[in-house]
Amino acid sequence: MIKTGIGYDVHPLAKGELLIIGGVKIDSPLGSVGHSDGDVLLHAIVDALLGAANLGDIGQHFPNSDERWKGKESIHFLEHAISLVREQGYEIDHLDSTIILEEPKLVDIIPEMTYKISYSLQIEEASVSIKATTTDKMGFIGRGEGVGAVAVATISK
Repeated sequence: MIKTGIGYDVHPLAKGELLIIGGVKIDSPLGSVGHSDGDVLLHAIVDALLGAANLGDIGQHFPNSDERWKGKESIHFLEHAISLVREQGYEIDHLDSTIILEEPKLVDIIPEMTYKISYSLQIEEASVSIKATTTDKMGFIGRGEGVGAVAVATISK
């Protein structure tokens, strides 16, 4: 049986915050605002994995109303999601994702993100695709007010 899930996340950007994407701290004058560390890529991947296994969404497992998750590294959410997916008897076949951010450019950082995610999920790096794009200065992301990510997870048993 093969299943697919889609995840999507956005966060506002602000001065004085850290920008963490894919578990990697990125040098930037603006950072992501969120209850946890605001890692849009990992949040999108978590939702894609949970959705593929029909296990709800990240907000059900880690509500932003719960202070236990305040400032928490999103890699913990990813590790929790994959353990739930595997408890259902599934393995990850492939992850495909896109980060949507005007600045900074991420091309040189994507290999580190790929490594961190594949290591956390205990899958081959070739099974983790991460791309980056802009909105060509359109909308809140294009104006530098936010960052977004979308992910698709394919799992099977």
